[in-house]
Amino acid sequence: MNPYKVVLFDLDGTLSDPKAGITKSVQYALEKMNKAVPDEEKLESFIGPPLHVSFSEYCGFNEWHTQTAINYYRERFKRAGMYENELYEGIPNLLHTLNNQRFKLVVATSKPTVFAEKILTYFAIDHYFELIVGSQLDGSRSSKAEIIQFILDHYSEFEREEFVMIGDREHDLIGANQIGIDSIAVTYGYGSFEELMACQPTYFAESVAEVKEILLGRPNKQERKGDMLDESCPF
Repeated sequence: MNPYKVVLFDLDGTLSDPKAGITKSVQYALEKMNKAVPDEEKLESFIGPPLHVSFSEYCGFNEWHTQTAINYYRERFKRAGMYENELYEGIPNLLHTLNNQRFKLVVATSKPTVFAEKILTYFAIDHYFELIVGSQLDGSRSSKAEIIQFILDHYSEFEREEFVMIGDREHDLIGANQIGIDSIAVTYGYGSFEELMACQPTYFAESVAEVKEILLGRPNKQERKGDMLDESCPF
């Protein structure tokens, strides 16, 4: 029997492709701060991690400049960026199928909860999810481990073995590893295979169809792709 009861989905790069909205909002923020504005392709690293991490690491901003950049980013993102987004093919069907199979579906994203809720409503898939958990607008609860732990606390009647985290970046997998739950790394998003491989996910999925197969097909963990991975991830 499939052990999973609660399925956690990352949003950006897992349920939807947000590239245009995120990169254009980053460009807007950098332009407002009179900084060099890279091409959209060079800003893909902003897709997935918390914004304060991305602006700090990519741009070398201090705390004040980082918060200023985030404020400008949200100025455009609220107006247009969150809608410059599209669902990956097969996502509505996957969610419908999992709902019919009585899985409890949860969104676990580093994006502020208020934005995640609006995006899911825009795509008319919000009704599939029992819970939508993201970061706070003040920057708290932004790490994926904190978000996952909040969800586990909410579903305290379930064992850790009954949860699985699905995501496309190392932050999703590191968070799952830190909290002690299984994970599915999707390679159709924005994390490189090397990035995902280093953190030893429980499974790999190259498509939405493969996610469904893992969740419904009762795969044997001993034959998982994750067993072949490099052991360099510190978590």
